[in-house]
Amino acid sequence: MALEVTRPKRRGTSRFLLNCIAFICAFMMISSSVAADTKLDSVIHVYIDDTYIGTVSNQSVIDNVVEKLVNEQQEKYEDYNLELGNKLIYISEQVFRSNADNEAASKKVEELATIKAVATAIMADGKAIAYVKDKSDAKKIINDLKLQYVSKKDLSFVKALKATKAQLEDVKKDQSRVIDVNIKEPFFFKAEKIDPKNILSRKDALKLLQKGTLEEKKHVVKKGEALEIIAKDYDLSLKELEKLNEGITEDSILQIGQELNTVVTKPLFHVVVDREKHQEETVSFEREVIEDSSLPKGETRVKQEGKNGKTAYIYKIKEVNGQQTNKEVIKETVLEKPVKQITIKGTKVIPSRGTGNFTWPTNGGYVSSVQGQRWGAHHKGIDIARPSNYTIKAADNGIVVEAGWNNGGYGNKIVINHQNGYRTVYAHLSKISVSVGQRVEKGSAIGVMGSTGNSTGTHLHFEVYQNGQLRNPLSYF
Repeated sequence: MALEVTRPKRRGTSRFLLNCIAFICAFMMISSSVAADTKLDSVIHVYIDDTYIGTVSNQSVIDNVVEKLVNEQQEKYEDYNLELGNKLIYISEQVFRSNADNEAASKKVEELATIKAVATAIMADGKAIAYVKDKSDAKKIINDLKLQYVSKKDLSFVKALKATKAQLEDVKKDQSRVIDVNIKEPFFFKAEKIDPKNILSRKDALKLLQKGTLEEKKHVVKKGEALEIIAKDYDLSLKELEKLNEGITEDSILQIGQELNTVVTKPLFHVVVDREKHQEETVSFEREVIEDSSLPKGETRVKQEGKNGKTAYIYKIKEVNGQQTNKEVIKETVLEKPVKQITIKGTKVIPSRGTGNFTWPTNGGYVSSVQGQRWGAHHKGIDIARPSNYTIKAADNGIVVEAGWNNGGYGNKIVINHQNGYRTVYAHLSKISVSVGQRVEKGSAIGVMGSTGNSTGTHLHFEVYQNGQLRNPLSYF
């Protein structure tokens, strides 16, 4: 089957093309006319911290408002670098008819804008503990804090030592040196934008790091107030209040109007100082006693004189905020060895020779009168009264050198020579049981307590002499 294709006539096709061209030309003429009569405007939509505040004709409208706000604050905080603390977003758009309201948008910016300072935060334990002007100030404050506990010379030496990593010689005799200065707490600096009124001066920042507070509380003492009451009112212990006020103790008399510190401070930063110190110290000699049975008991002689030694120590000392927390020896050099003192001590008991240790001369009783001034005269010994019985005993071994009546007011009196430099006297006895030349043993009965001679009642008057010198008997019991 044959397919027949019908072709259009040439004349009809030409007319169709002419009609299309004429339509296109007419449309283009109309479009050109509309475009010539319509002008598009540019506007800026403004957002501050994601909040839409309005539309302005130009970005410079908002920029000028911000500049004005910054300049106003700059007059007050002239030392700081100030800038807008908010986030500004500008979105431009072409519109047929502008709806910009510069005045309304500017007013909204003035209401919402915050002016902040570009500052440096001193960070510790994950938070800012102080804001200062800049990083340079922050470094100076840390340096100032260290200088509260070491000198500039010491700090310079430590910095040079860390820079060169030099090996140090031993510290010289009687000298000390700082070998390290650090802040105990980990810290760093961070740039932040903050309200300028929160920026501290170097002086205040240093005080804050040292004391943990800038607050100063004073209490003015009122009539009738006591230290314990004031401490309780401020939730302090008495010791804490005393520590806050140097020279004040619980026995201090407070004056009306007197001011007392009432804030307990806790440092935010602790300065750790390591020192090395050379120090020579005396080493005491040891003492050794050797007993000798051929030497009378109570007698001693020095076989070898003791002599102190001397040792040089190099200490490493750790201080925290000026308080020593550790001290250890890192080097020890013996300069002179100590010499032991050796003493020979006699143990041989000789009945007529004293041991040097006295026993109480009565059976109990109490001291009714001590040695010293009494009734306008010097009382040479002690008086012992009210014993459990009236037996008088020898205070130590010895030989009786006096036994009888004494015209000097002692009444019946006994004197014992202990043959070791000591003599003891027993007076006012009612009865004497020994005689001159007799050997007596320590604790043996020598008489009976009485009230003979110048006496106001039954008692024993007891005296002690050493090498002829009167001694206080109470020093020997």
